[in-house]
Amino acid sequence: MALQLRQSLKLAQQLIMTPQLQQAIKLLQQSRLELLETIQQEMEINPLLEEQLQDEVEEGKAADEGEDKKVEEIIPEVTVKENAREDVDWDNYLSEYNTSGAEPSYEGKDTPSFENFISHKTNLHTHLLWQLHMNDFDDIQKEIGAHIIGNLNDHGYLKITPDEISQATGSPFEKIIETLKIIQNWDPVGVAARDTRECLLIQATFNGLGGTLVERILQDHMDKLENRRYDLIAKSLSVPLQDIITAASIITNFNPKPGLQYLDEDTVYVSPDIYVYKIGDDFEIVLNEDGLPKLRINRYYRRILSNDGSLKDDTRGYIQDKLNSAAWLIKSIHQRQRTIYRVTESIVKFQKAFFNEGVANLRPLVLRDVADDIEMHESTVSRVTTNKYVHTPQGIFELKFFFNSAINSIEGDPIASESVKTHIKKIIMSENIKKPYSDLEVAEILKKLNIKIARRTVAKYRETLGILSSVKRKNPY
Repeated sequence: MALQLRQSLKLAQQLIMTPQLQQAIKLLQQSRLELLETIQQEMEINPLLEEQLQDEVEEGKAADEGEDKKVEEIIPEVTVKENAREDVDWDNYLSEYNTSGAEPSYEGKDTPSFENFISHKTNLHTHLLWQLHMNDFDDIQKEIGAHIIGNLNDHGYLKITPDEISQATGSPFEKIIETLKIIQNWDPVGVAARDTRECLLIQATFNGLGGTLVERILQDHMDKLENRRYDLIAKSLSVPLQDIITAASIITNFNPKPGLQYLDEDTVYVSPDIYVYKIGDDFEIVLNEDGLPKLRINRYYRRILSNDGSLKDDTRGYIQDKLNSAAWLIKSIHQRQRTIYRVTESIVKFQKAFFNEGVANLRPLVLRDVADDIEMHESTVSRVTTNKYVHTPQGIFELKFFFNSAINSIEGDPIASESVKTHIKKIIMSENIKKPYSDLEVAEILKKLNIKIARRTVAKYRETLGILSSVKRKNPY
């Protein structure tokens, strides 16, 4: 068969991701802090963008109406085809954002550098290095100590063996063991241990319990201690059961992970993107606009652009590009806020029982339900609910929290998985600690509550909640 060249016409649909659409999607899925950072970066590189101060909102609004119309004519209309209906108030955004006001003035002041305001939390590594330099160690011990400290994990356990330290430093094995034992008694006590048993034994010796029943239990009966089989320990050691219980209570006061108290991870504080307030029998939804800059186009450039023929073509082209970029940013932020509001409004409608009574009344919900309700695509709803938080009468939750898989009930509608977890937690919290419920018993109790769930599903949800098995929860004494 001979190869031939032909020309043919083909009609096909293709999704083109314009830069403007990419920016709108990027802003939609950003968290509140990421949005603030993006706005700050855009204000640094775009001279046409400026922040409108709160006291300037009402000043000079009527004076700029004529200029707003001229700028509105200069900005070309750009349409983005979406699967959702067009709900962006593009025609009126200038009247909302671009109001006149006094030009901000800055006075030079001598202020301390920002480095003077930075504080560093002491972590385990720096805390131990400080103790290393404060001890009367020779150069060999300092080198060994630095290798030991540098190979500790977040829990404070030594990740390498003394043999590996000996190979790395060229120091005698006896010297390494001697240095290691000294470091293990530093603050926090038990640091640089190689396993949990050694860590607890170090703390027992430090507290003067060496050679006692506590030490004997830790050395030979750790497995029985973990499962609370105090009767077997008492029988093996030939001591009264009450003595074993007393020794176990002492051991529970030790810290099996001494390094965690110096973990230098900062606490992440959540700033809700939206608030839901209960007023009477209804709910009011309020966007969190605190700290979010209200952007507008700079008055100076608006006046320049409105004067036809006074600019060179390249200058006008530059200002026009920056104007389009600024307008699209303002439009995308406006659209982002409106979309978050609409998604939250739909969630409140579907999960009204949760907002009234709590997590136990959460109902199954998938992205398609909300997408169909607000006439948007599922991917848009997914982006909106990512890293967005809502303040509700029941607490602060991520928007994704309200989407749950369904668990079949014996009679009636399905139940949300999060609601089932809440029921499991309540059942275990109300159990008798001398005879805790097994996973099968929990499944039977849930069956009486009209929840049909298998034992293995109970076990999976229990592990997700961080609840131990019934054997380890048992305290028969």
